[in-house]
Amino acid sequence: MTSSARVTTPFRRESTAEEVVAGIDLTGRRAVVTGGASGIGVETARALARAGAEVTLAVRDTAAGERVAAEISASTGNGSVLVAALDLADRASVAAFTAAWQGPLHILVNNAGVMALPEPHRTPEGWELQFATNHLGHFGLALGLHGALTAAGNARIVSVSSNAHRRSPVVFDDIHFERRAYDPWLAYGQSKTANVLFAVEASRRWAGDGITANALYPGGIRTKLQQHQEGPAMSAETRRIFDIYPWRSPEQGAATSVLLAASPLLEGIGGRYFENCQEALPYDPADESIEPSGVAAHALDPAAAERLWDVSLEMLAS
Repeated sequence: MTSSARVTTPFRRESTAEEVVAGIDLTGRRAVVTGGASGIGVETARALARAGAEVTLAVRDTAAGERVAAEISASTGNGSVLVAALDLADRASVAAFTAAWQGPLHILVNNAGVMALPEPHRTPEGWELQFATNHLGHFGLALGLHGALTAAGNARIVSVSSNAHRRSPVVFDDIHFERRAYDPWLAYGQSKTANVLFAVEASRRWAGDGITANALYPGGIRTKLQQHQEGPAMSAETRRIFDIYPWRSPEQGAATSVLLAASPLLEGIGGRYFENCQEALPYDPADESIEPSGVAAHALDPAAAERLWDVSLEMLAS
């Protein structure tokens, strides 16, 4: 039984992934980082490789992945940085990745994602693309790798969420915007809530297998993730927010992911949401700061977490 006390660490908002992993030895451990060829995925993979882990970059663009893997190997001296194809929105791709995996898996970082697509996009199944990619793809990946995670004996799953989870719970009556008007940020927020709820339920269901799962907000980082918000169509208000937002470097953005993946401070801890390298406090709706902190109650609701798990299983079985 783990303690219910709030987890705090010596690290802060400004800490980098390299600082978090300093002194940690991951030799003999194997990690998968989805979306490991861009943004904070690169720096998450680099930090884990620097600590000695074998790291597989699970990416759609394997050519880009090979370039990044070579650069990480060169910068860390770790030759065990591998690349494998994975399209989270394609069930066949997820199935192929999990079928090809052999041996134990100690760390699964569900990092890849898409954000606030301005127009609704759907998979061949009719699923809204952000929910399909950010949640269902990672859910199917974790299910397929469950045996490998169990074989590791003490595995961790890291789900990269967002403070945008506060924009929407999972709307079970219309997850895929079939009846309500599509809204880019509600769709994104719902998918990011799902990332947290997955961590809550995975930790509950799989604790007996030695698997823990936690979710996090990495902070605002200028990466390809914002590609749908920038450009000529950007509103004046969005441009104003982008100009004053306290952006972080990718190295800082990866810090909390690496903390959850590798730090002994998180041993046995699961089902929680972190930001700025600390377990988050409850969200205060009265917080009007440009980067408000805290986790919404709907993202940690155990009943919603259990329901989402069951609904997700039904979707993947359809």
